[in-house]
Amino acid sequence: MKQLTDADIAQMIGDEYQPDDTGTRHAVRAQLHLSTRIPHTPQTPPLHAKLDLHEHTEEQAWAEIMSLAKSGTRTATIITGASGILKIKFQQWARDSVLSPYIVSFSPINNGSFSVKFKKNPKI
Repeated sequence: MKQLTDADIAQMIGDEYQPDDTGTRHAVRAQLHLSTRIPHTPQTPPLHAKLDLHEHTEEQAWAEIMSLAKSGTRTATIITGASGILKIKFQQWARDSVLSPYIVSFSPINNGSFSVKFKKNPKI
């Protein structure tokens, strides 16, 4: 921050003082390195994501899938595993739950994974 001199103090007391907000803001941002901590542009989600649900509980899998659906990612490969409840649950969630409005289509890739296409605008 700027060190005040006697001239600065005398100028602040006078009626003509106008604080330099732009200069102060730039100085503070430079000292705190805010340009590296606060991105200037919003981060864009990847077009394609891969989500492996092995060793996830139903609750964890649900949270991960909903987070992915709301992220703005357009397509994803969701790996549920060939056996187990998540393979069945994912298909139920994609058809008949609050997840279904986020999904345009889904199809099996193999016995334990699905290709999913999400809606372009995830704000439902």
